[in-house]
Amino acid sequence: MRILIILVAVLYCSLMFAQSSDVLEPIDIFDMEFVGDPQISPDGSKIVYVRNFKDIMTDGNRSNLWIINSDGTGHMPLTSGSQNDYAPRWSPDGQRLAYISTIDGAPQVYMRWMKEGMSAKVTNLQKSPGQMTWSPDGKWIAMTMSVAEKASTHDVLPTKPEGAKWADAPIYIDQVNYRGDGAGYLDVSFDQIFLLSADGGTPRQITSDPHDHFGIDWGHDSKSIFYASNHHPNWEFEPQNSEIHQIDINSKRIKTLTDRYGPDASPKVSPDGKTIAYLGADDKHLGYQVTKLYLMNTDGSNSRMICDELDRDIENIHWSSDSRSIFFQYDTEGNTHIANTDLSGRITEITKDVGGLSLGRPYSGGTFSISNNDKVAYTYGTPEHPSDLSITDGNGDKRLTSVNADLLDYKMIGKVEEIWYPSSHDGKMIQGWIVKPPNFDPNKKYPLMLEIHGGPFANYGSRFSAEVQLFASKGYVVLYTNPRGSTSYGQDFGNLIHHNYPGEDYDDLISGVDKVIEQGYIDEDQLYVTGGSGGGVLTAWIVGNTERFRAAVVAKPVINWYSFVLYSDNLGFFSKYWFPGKPWDNVEHYMKRSPISLVGNVTTPTMLLTGEQDWRTPISESEQYYAALKLEGVETAMVRIPGASHGIASKPSNLIAKVNSIIKWFKDHAEDEEIKP
Repeated sequence: MRILIILVAVLYCSLMFAQSSDVLEPIDIFDMEFVGDPQISPDGSKIVYVRNFKDIMTDGNRSNLWIINSDGTGHMPLTSGSQNDYAPRWSPDGQRLAYISTIDGAPQVYMRWMKEGMSAKVTNLQKSPGQMTWSPDGKWIAMTMSVAEKASTHDVLPTKPEGAKWADAPIYIDQVNYRGDGAGYLDVSFDQIFLLSADGGTPRQITSDPHDHFGIDWGHDSKSIFYASNHHPNWEFEPQNSEIHQIDINSKRIKTLTDRYGPDASPKVSPDGKTIAYLGADDKHLGYQVTKLYLMNTDGSNSRMICDELDRDIENIHWSSDSRSIFFQYDTEGNTHIANTDLSGRITEITKDVGGLSLGRPYSGGTFSISNNDKVAYTYGTPEHPSDLSITDGNGDKRLTSVNADLLDYKMIGKVEEIWYPSSHDGKMIQGWIVKPPNFDPNKKYPLMLEIHGGPFANYGSRFSAEVQLFASKGYVVLYTNPRGSTSYGQDFGNLIHHNYPGEDYDDLISGVDKVIEQGYIDEDQLYVTGGSGGGVLTAWIVGNTERFRAAVVAKPVINWYSFVLYSDNLGFFSKYWFPGKPWDNVEHYMKRSPISLVGNVTTPTMLLTGEQDWRTPISESEQYYAALKLEGVETAMVRIPGASHGIASKPSNLIAKVNSIIKWFKDHAEDEEIKP
């Protein structure tokens, strides 16, 4: 209750102040929107996209569908209301649009007849539908849904008397992964493939084996479906070893097309039906392995890698209409690009600045689709604005929307500058970005905030970040970087932290701080540090190695790798890929990399901030660190976000609470009132 009262007060004060403010305020989060999942019509004339927004009255993230002509005219909503409409998919002839909506409560499939302008619910599902894809003949929609297996019995109580009120029966668990972040404790269930008639009705289940099925695509003749799944006997402890399969929709006969050790996924069948493009890698149990592009004949023969010289993760593959090339996206140096490759691996760049799909921090995550005439509709984002909609034919780009103009046209935001600097460890060049406060004056001295990304195998970049901009609006110069271990710089750079995390990434971060101080506008007595998840790990590592920072906020961290591996939501992954073996066989290694081992060095006032339902970096990790800091006499506090999972910002008010908690902790520990931001 105390947390709720504080949050309501913070929101109220923010709202009152924001009415006259010309810089971003936390309450402005509720006014921000972003474009997602643009789907261009087969003829390239129209684009339907998901317009994401926030409902201040229900504290929810919502989405509707909008449509626009490819020349920028005819911009209008297809749906409206405080629900979630998403996953629009054009029929092959462009006459209909299937999508998912929660307008009646539970997610259901809806169909819109585009010429007539009529929509109808076409399912009455018990479970949420997943990936949807039309058959080439336009008669069917394939999709995934979770199907529960028969639960193990554990009848240990006698029959209770009629009308008696007993405690709930014990819960019996015997699966390896028994809970998931954002989902809580899991039923024994698997994602199966279903067929839905284009006219609606009851979907027909076509897979039933006890494994997840994902990355579905139709065969050229609409008689089979290709998909990825891990059918191996030890799949729970070899989570990366998926194969590509083909199932005949009538006989349900399954043919496995790949057999190498490693992840094979995302099959895409060429329009002429001759070739499958897919993504994968040879699994070497590295912390970071670059995803490569492969081709094979539709019978599984003649598998070969193309674009091997591109040392970047290839994602989101689409065939050209003539089956002679493949469009894809990849991250490089903190920016997402779209490119095209012919079947020999010759790459042509199409565009860049493919915007992220979140508002909080500047992570990658954009997307695109293509038409039959190879027009590309994509999410376009820069440090100045969240993702909008753009279109290109490879010869020029046209921005079609500015969904935040109503807010950002009259709000000043911090200028973002890219920097490169050598790490003090080995001289390796590190990329970073400096965000300056609105109305920045180079002749003044500003406090510096180092904000560290999570992952750790992820990347920040030249993308909009509401959190960073809100920090800048309070008078901080903010530095964010991609230290070693970050993606978008190749496999070798990413694996500099393999079995060595945290390690020299600390030197990369501190060198970035020194680089900004060299600019002359930083008060060296006013340094602050924060980060979430992997960034929380590094924040705790930093305060265990230096006393330079006046205050720190460690968000959703791992503090003790031994307990994390046994308590997180992916038991079969972390000990195998991030460490040389099981914790009890490598105790010294686990503890050497755990921030808890350095707690005796900490003097920096340090706050912990974590969601109470976080099962990725469980709140028990924060509780350990909080207790250890208390035992050491270090000034500390713990902020628990009720109901929040690892993605704290799943509710807009949680994002506001996170930002304001960090700002308040740093302000309370500023040197004196005159220079507090």
